[in-house]
Amino acid sequence: MMKSNECNFDNYYVRRLRKDETIKSFDCGDADLNDFIWNRAESYNKALLSVTYVFEHKASGKVIGYFSLANDKISIDDFSNNTEFNRFRRHRFANEKRIKSYPAVKICRLGIDNDFHGYGVGTKLLNFIKSYYKKGNNAGCRFLTVDAYHNAVTFYERNSFHQLQQEEKKTKLLYYDLNDIIS
Repeated sequence: MMKSNECNFDNYYVRRLRKDETIKSFDCGDADLNDFIWNRAESYNKALLSVTYVFEHKASGKVIGYFSLANDKISIDDFSNNTEFNRFRRHRFANEKRIKSYPAVKICRLGIDNDFHGYGVGTKLLNFIKSYYKKGNNAGCRFLTVDAYHNAVTFYERNSFHQLQQEEKKTKLLYYDLNDIIS
C-alpha cells in the first residue's frame, strides 16, 4: 500500500501481456475488469480481438494497472442523425477528408489496482496511450474511443475525452482527438 499521494513512475513500465501469461495478483475492485485480466485477456490476444498491456513495477513485477486496446472507428452510425455527425466532423476535417467513418483505437478496458487508486496511474496510462498512437501512428488513427462506465466518465473528461453521444445507456461513448496533442 502506498503511503503518500505521489508515485515515482520511474520504477514502472508498460509492456505487452506475454503469450500464455495470466495475471492473478491484481484487484481493481471491479469484478468484470478483474475477470478480464485474470481469465480472458490471453484468449482475446490469441484471437486477435484486442491487445492487453500491463503497467508493472520493474523490480517486483507487481502489476498495478492494465489496459486493453482494439481497432475501432467513429462513424455516422454513432450519431443519432446526420446533422450531429456533420457538426462533429465540420471543424476537424477539410471538405475532401469528410468521409463516413474515421479510424480510432478503442480502450476496451482500463484497470488500476486498488492500492494505487488516486495516485495518477490511470492518467499516466492514458497519456502513454495518447503518445503511443500520436508518435507511432503506423496505420492511421485519429481518435481514441472508450465506452466508459458512468462512474468513470468524469475521469475520462478530466483527461480531455469528450462525450460522443448523449443517450442514456449502460456506458457512455467518449472520444479523444489525437490531433489535440501538441507535439
